[in-house]
Amino acid sequence: MNDLSMLQSSLPVSIKSRSMGVKLIIVCALALLMTVPSFFVGGLVDDRTKRAGDVMKEISGYVGGPQTFLGPTLAIPYSIPPLSRTDVARHGIYFVFPSQASAVVKTATEERRRSLFKVPVFNADLKLDAEFDLTGVPAAAPEGAELDWSRAEIVVGVSDARGALADATMTTDGHTSTLAPAAIVPDVSIGSNGDDQNQHLKLKLFGSRVDGVARPNAQFKVTSALRFSGAQRIAMLAYGKTTHLTVQGDWRSPGFDGGFLPATHTVSTNGFSAEWSIPFIARGVRAEGQSSSINGLEATALGVSFVEVADPYQSVNRSLKYVLLFLGLLFLTYFIFEVTTGKRVHPAQYVLVGIAQIIFYLLLLSVAERIGFDYGFTLAGTATVLLLSVNAAWIFESRLQGVRAFAVFSLLYVLIYLLLRLEDNALLVGAIASFIAVSAVMYITRSIDWYGSFSVGDGSDSQAARPAPGGAL
Repeated sequence: MNDLSMLQSSLPVSIKSRSMGVKLIIVCALALLMTVPSFFVGGLVDDRTKRAGDVMKEISGYVGGPQTFLGPTLAIPYSIPPLSRTDVARHGIYFVFPSQASAVVKTATEERRRSLFKVPVFNADLKLDAEFDLTGVPAAAPEGAELDWSRAEIVVGVSDARGALADATMTTDGHTSTLAPAAIVPDVSIGSNGDDQNQHLKLKLFGSRVDGVARPNAQFKVTSALRFSGAQRIAMLAYGKTTHLTVQGDWRSPGFDGGFLPATHTVSTNGFSAEWSIPFIARGVRAEGQSSSINGLEATALGVSFVEVADPYQSVNRSLKYVLLFLGLLFLTYFIFEVTTGKRVHPAQYVLVGIAQIIFYLLLLSVAERIGFDYGFTLAGTATVLLLSVNAAWIFESRLQGVRAFAVFSLLYVLIYLLLRLEDNALLVGAIASFIAVSAVMYITRSIDWYGSFSVGDGSDSQAARPAPGGAL
């Protein structure tokens, strides 16, 4: 008996062999343990996301940020005489919205970059038409209110005036004038709930006097032309009793949001177009009234967001949600190779495999923010699959096992990518894939004696570690 055999015979049984069932439990525990580093990767993603948000705010500050517009609206100052000697006169603004509103918005977009981060910014040309019918006005004025028609103004509003690229103009009855900060009401905050002004939309108002045009029972048309820049989103409030809005642009992946979705829209590689038609009964805001009547318009915003098709930070963050699933499938694959070949794999080698998977997410994050998520995933995934496959060939001392590992891991990473792209169906596909994987493992290991053990000898296969002929991988 040689020295190695004598050493083996002198070892306790607990050291000489280990149950395959216990080894599987250890492997599962290692998979859980390796999810801890993923939290640090998640912290990096959050940090990069915050940095991208800061850059977005910085660039948006230069071009005007998300823009919201209010079309031509008639503002008439009023006063309520004192009812007694001790009383004081009260003043306010009476708003009248057009009976028919029609707006056309055309946008041209570009991406502004700061280091690795980019922000979509736009230039917008707006043509805002309004038809006013003042028959019966005022119908909702406070009791005793006296409207000062001589000081009435047609006003338009914008959320960030810093984005103005040209003077705004207004045409009424063939007369064109340049808009200036409104004299009777320079700005307004609109909101539909609460007193928290931080939740309200603040608009800067620009106006023009309409002497001789705005008078009781009058009917007239107004057209306003604006040119503004902004970033990320553009929206138009439903400023008429009935509002029709058309938005056209060259951005290839717009998002439509706000109080109403477009009635029709088309999106192509050349850009998009969308149309809204909001009837009075759907708007939910009175046709005229005191300054408080403008509250609620914020909920009628018709918006277009300029979004990235695949935000790398959002996509990486979503992929991290499945880290336990994929670590488990990865470790399970190595374990199946282990029990079907009889070649033992040390827990330290499982840890190295887990570290390689965590580094995949770091590679994905660092590459995706430079070349985009799709190309970044392809590059990082290919590198990781090759590394894991070569590692399997080294561990099991078999090129065939390396080829098998390459096939299995390639399918695994394709599954990761599909889960990230399927979005709404990701949970369903992930659950089905996990079920199939566990079913396959049950089938492959159906003849294994889980109470059997691996030999610690020269690396040869123990009889207990071998599955029945039908269970080979």
